[in-house]
Amino acid sequence: MPRKSAAKKGGTPATVALEAAGVAFTVHAYDHDPGAASYGGEAAEVLGIPAQRVFKTLVADVDGALTVGVVPVSGQLDLKALAAAVGGKRAAMADPAAAERSSGYVLGGISPLGQRRALPTVVDASALDHPTVFVSAGRRGLEVELAPAELVRLTGARTAAIGR
Repeated sequence: MPRKSAAKKGGTPATVALEAAGVAFTVHAYDHDPGAASYGGEAAEVLGIPAQRVFKTLVADVDGALTVGVVPVSGQLDLKALAAAVGGKRAAMADPAAAERSSGYVLGGISPLGQRRALPTVVDASALDHPTVFVSAGRRGLEVELAPAELVRLTGARTAAIGR
C-alpha cells in the first residue's frame, strides 16, 4: 500500500502521526453529506467498502476514565465488554464535548490516531480478520486505510471482542 504525504494533503493530526511513524497508509476522501444518518455507514457506502472493514472510533467513560473503543460501523460498541477489556466495571458513552476536547477532533471525525491526549484504546478483534481497515483520518469525509496491526501498534491498543 503506498504511503501518502500528509503534508501535501493538508494533513490532519492522524495523517501526520502516520507519516511520522513511517506507516504505509492510503487516504480516501469523499464529499460528506451533513444529512447522513451514520458517518461510518456513509463512508462504507460512498467508498464501496464492506461495512465490516470500516471502523468507528467511540469515546466512553469507564469507571471515570475516558477510553477509546474502535468497532466496525456495521455493529455497536458493547460497553460491558469494553469495560472488561480495560479491567473496569462500568462503562457509558462519554459526554460528546469531553470526547471532542480530549481527542482534538469533532464528532463524526474522531480518529483513533493522533489524538490530543493518548487514552486507553481497545480495537475490536475483528479488525485482525482484514488485510487493511479504514478509520477516520480526523475529518468528516476523510478516511485512512492501514493494516490493523499498525493501528493497534500506533494507538497502543489492546484487541478484544468489544463489538456486537
